[in-house]
Amino acid sequence: MKKNTNKWLLLIVISSFIMVTGCSKFLDESDPSNFSTGSYFTKPEHAKSSVNSIYASMRDPMNSGFGGGAWMMLEFATGLAGTDLGQAVNSYFVKDLTNTADNGYGLTIWTSYYRGIANANASIKYVPNIVMDENQKKRLLGEAYFLRAWYYFNLVQMFGNIPLVTEPVNLQSEQLRPTQAAPEEIYTLIVNDLQTAEQSGLAWKDETGRVSLGAVKSLLAKVYLTMAGFPLQKGLSHYTLASNKAKEVIESGQFKLFDDYTDFNNTAMKNKEENIFMIQYLSGTLASNWQVSIVPYNKNISKYSDETGGIYATTAFAQSFQPNDKRAKEKEFFYTTYTNQDNRNLEVELGGYFIYKYFDNDAHLNTASSGMNWPVLRYADVLLIFAEASNEVSGPDLEAYNAVNAIRTRAELTDLSGLTKDQFREAVWKERWYELCFENITWFDMVRLRKAFNVSTKQFDDYVGHKFSSGPTLTSRELLFPIPTSEVLNGKLTQNAGY
Repeated sequence: MKKNTNKWLLLIVISSFIMVTGCSKFLDESDPSNFSTGSYFTKPEHAKSSVNSIYASMRDPMNSGFGGGAWMMLEFATGLAGTDLGQAVNSYFVKDLTNTADNGYGLTIWTSYYRGIANANASIKYVPNIVMDENQKKRLLGEAYFLRAWYYFNLVQMFGNIPLVTEPVNLQSEQLRPTQAAPEEIYTLIVNDLQTAEQSGLAWKDETGRVSLGAVKSLLAKVYLTMAGFPLQKGLSHYTLASNKAKEVIESGQFKLFDDYTDFNNTAMKNKEENIFMIQYLSGTLASNWQVSIVPYNKNISKYSDETGGIYATTAFAQSFQPNDKRAKEKEFFYTTYTNQDNRNLEVELGGYFIYKYFDNDAHLNTASSGMNWPVLRYADVLLIFAEASNEVSGPDLEAYNAVNAIRTRAELTDLSGLTKDQFREAVWKERWYELCFENITWFDMVRLRKAFNVSTKQFDDYVGHKFSSGPTLTSRELLFPIPTSEVLNGKLTQNAGY
């Protein structure tokens, strides 16, 4: 028990002083071990670096290699992803629905996100006492509140009843070994934090990659949409809130869909236009190693020495797109061939549908160092949130059709029209499954809707009882991930049912 208490202390107390500085600035980490709260939070630059530190934990689950990557957990849980990486056993535990509380992916997400929360708590507690420009201080705190909300939003959806820690923790803190809070308590904090961030003076857009007002409102729309569904089932009131908040983002005129999917692969378009908020990387300074996961296993197509075959789309999902859907065409969302690393005139058949949406061609062809960001919130998601939520409020009107048809037009599909409310609902769900695939979104949709897309029938099954194309069948157990064993052993956390 003492060992576990010490572990919690390391995660919550010591990690509260992880710093990130810079331009690349808020990407470069430096060692803060010689600081304490008493000596550290005294200058404006301390306020900036403490808030910068909160971003760092977003990247940890993205780390990938021959052991897989924690971010893949949310994709294998959909039944739409396959892998050729036999040694990444955590991937198979999730994919085959044999997951356990000892899965390293879940532990990585849990500890990383609570580290981010700890850093946010420290900033929220101590930055207000720093003498500095008040408007800048307010904006920095807005970033801290947003990021704390984002971490909690992910954790509560994945793990259910989780600890609610809102203050920096020391050896005397009651929250050193916290108890669990009901999801509604977590969502109350999330909404309050985002509403605070809304009033913090943030700019609508921020192309440096920091939190913006557009990101705050987009996340709040998504939170309201989630609260309308399971497990809280707030229904109409929160569909209305989601619709209104998404509409604010749309009517701001600050964001737009990319004209072409090639901009997803263009590092020059990071944090621009459609990309509202992203996890930040910079080639040569803080490269994104998740690129090694989206190339096939040892096909010698990439400049990277590690070609892991860590994750790809199942054939059943990739072939479920409409035949004329541009997203399913070669080197749009997926790729099945690529050139040989030793002879770029030689085309290699890859034997599967690998993920191309955020494939960094320059890194794979030339540098083996990718600055490709990972999308967290993009405008297509906001349009689909608005279409779904507004339909639930008042049925499919012109604005709802315009939102979803903008996405279909880019995919070279015909416009939706003349649908009933029920038909429109499922049409929007399908667009979410296709448009937002492999962005760590689909499993969250499955859980809030209690639905899963059947790639054979093209209809939606109930979540419980849905059979993956690879064979296993979902049960109620899979509505949550298991709380990591090492956290349950602290004596106050109850494991989720079935684990």
